Amino acid sequence: MKIYASYADSVLYIRLDGEMDEHNAAAARREADKLADGYAHSSRVIFDLKNVTFMDSTGIGFLIGRYKKFLRLGVPSYITNPTPSTDKILLMSGVYTLMPKV
Repeated sequence: MKIYASYADSVLYIRLDGEMDEHNAAAARREADKLADGYAHSSRVIFDLKNVTFMDSTGIGFLIGRYKKFLRLGVPSYITNPTPSTDKILLMSGVYTLMPKV
């Protein structure tokens, strides 16, 4: 799992590439949490999932954990570009009720 970040017009964009599973979760959490702390002044954060090749329950936990972290900072979270399989998992798990798809 690789994480890429960009910032424009007070929006933090976090692009996730690769597999979101238990083998990658700890490092991805640390990196995303550093971004949250560094961009706490953002108006919103958008997680771009277009290059996520696999996601299991650990990936769902990763997203919900980052949602909670940004929520504590007052920054709403959104998801964009999920692959069809990732979209299905996020829809079934109810993640979109917390982090709407844009």
